[in-house]
Amino acid sequence: MFNKRFSVCSSSLNLLKTGEQGVVTRFRSSDETITKKLTAMGMTPGMKITLEQRFPSYIVKSGNMRLAFDELIARSIFVRITDG
Repeated sequence: MFNKRFSVCSSSLNLLKTGEQGVVTRFRSSDETITKKLTAMGMTPGMKITLEQRFPSYIVKSGNMRLAFDELIARSIFVRITDG
């Protein structure tokens, strides 16, 4: 049915595998406090991240910074997966 290859443009952080890298594309949440919390933590669209851990918290690394999130927040962060 599909003759052409396709790729995912963006995915929520909670769907990434440990070790995958990406660039934050946007925050998607109806709860404005989540967006404010992410911004206060230093996460911004365009930021390059690596998912280091999924359980018990999602831990992402960006440069020398590590941030921890629960699953609700991880579902609100959308990233474009890169090859590293």
